[in-house]
Amino acid sequence: MMGPSRRTALKAMGGLGGLGGLGVLALGLGASDIAWGATIVAVRVWPAQDYSRITIESDEPLTEKHFLLQDPPRLVINVDGLELSPGLRELVGKITPDDPYIAGLRVGQFQPRVVRLVIDLKQAIAPQLFTLAPIAAYKHRLVFDLYPAQEHDPLLALIRDKELAEQRAAKAVQEAIGDMTRGETPGGAASSVAASPGAASGLSAPAVVGPPVLAGQSKGRIDRLVVVAIDPGHGGEDPGAIGRRGLREKDVVLAIGLQLRDRINAISGMRAMLTRDGDYYVPLYDRVRKARRVQADLFVSLHADAVKTPKARGASVFALSTRGASSATARWMAERENGADLVGGVNTQNKDASVVRAMVEMSTATQIKDSLKIGQEVLGHIGRIGHLHKDHVEQAGFAVLKAPDIPSILVETAFISNPGEEQKLRDPKYQQQLVTALASGIKRYFAKHPPSGRQRTL
Repeated sequence: MMGPSRRTALKAMGGLGGLGGLGVLALGLGASDIAWGATIVAVRVWPAQDYSRITIESDEPLTEKHFLLQDPPRLVINVDGLELSPGLRELVGKITPDDPYIAGLRVGQFQPRVVRLVIDLKQAIAPQLFTLAPIAAYKHRLVFDLYPAQEHDPLLALIRDKELAEQRAAKAVQEAIGDMTRGETPGGAASSVAASPGAASGLSAPAVVGPPVLAGQSKGRIDRLVVVAIDPGHGGEDPGAIGRRGLREKDVVLAIGLQLRDRINAISGMRAMLTRDGDYYVPLYDRVRKARRVQADLFVSLHADAVKTPKARGASVFALSTRGASSATARWMAERENGADLVGGVNTQNKDASVVRAMVEMSTATQIKDSLKIGQEVLGHIGRIGHLHKDHVEQAGFAVLKAPDIPSILVETAFISNPGEEQKLRDPKYQQQLVTALASGIKRYFAKHPPSGRQRTL
């Protein structure tokens, strides 16, 4: 039977005005009060610029109802079939100050077997709430994805990043010329030279970094930026393959991807875009969509897969196949990678996602042909630093390689299931060598095959 104190607390929770009493109510719940309903297995928060995700994992499925409120902006979620527990209260402490979307979170018992979460927001959001059935190591998951109400424009961000880099480069040139002329000019002439270094020296600081100066490129030179989409696989809820010593695929490919981005950005006339730059999950179709939104000239997906035998070793490069896999291993890897959405967690009711999936199925023979060319170039450079699993580009039906208009390759950097290669993947020196090989292969490919013009230039 419910005591008077609990009835009073529940009455206070009947409206949003009573949310201030959440802490009192939580402290008033005894062991018998939290025995009903599903048991919380874990709670996780994944903040990112793309979107922030909250996951509640439980031993039984949960259902929810939610609504948005303003002044101040907040998302209110009532979770059915649940009693307040210490596991749920852990969510409060998992919110970090740098979360782009969540200012804070409160949780309390709204009604018997109904827990209320109130998420205080930093900006307007378009929430997606959905459930995931048990898979792999996970039980039932209730997922809250908080997307911005106005989606960020990755192409605009790329342009701004490029302009900022050009400004820094121009400033560095001006400072270098100024230092040089100050050292050569006596007396008061130094100040006038420093004020106008270009006029005094006959040189001018470039306002814009030029197009890529690539070895072997002469005729057909292009006057636009070459954009490379770098896709570190897995992330967030999906750790990818895990080595015997605990190295997670999602971590090592992100580290390599960040370094590769910096290396590509250091090449004049080239720019890199990451499909994820932190530990969060990006659906397979959205990785392709991001590349298409920046009108990428190349898509490179990074992985470090595992197979049943620890003896398998060596790097591999894959391109898309629409006529079956080139080997049993390639088929198995494609099936495994294509199932990543089930682990990473995707809202299958998203209508926009369905449209994008249908669009990226329209792969072309030209795309595959170009992918094989660049794949072989990259594979050749990787072969100079280590063992190759196969000395030719393999093919299989990888979902992330299905952009109809972007040459796309998937690079298996090594087998994380091989203890020796797991150790190599941990080694910063090997990561640097791999990044150098990838960047060299990409640069050489575009030297031989300059991309054609695009409708919207950078």
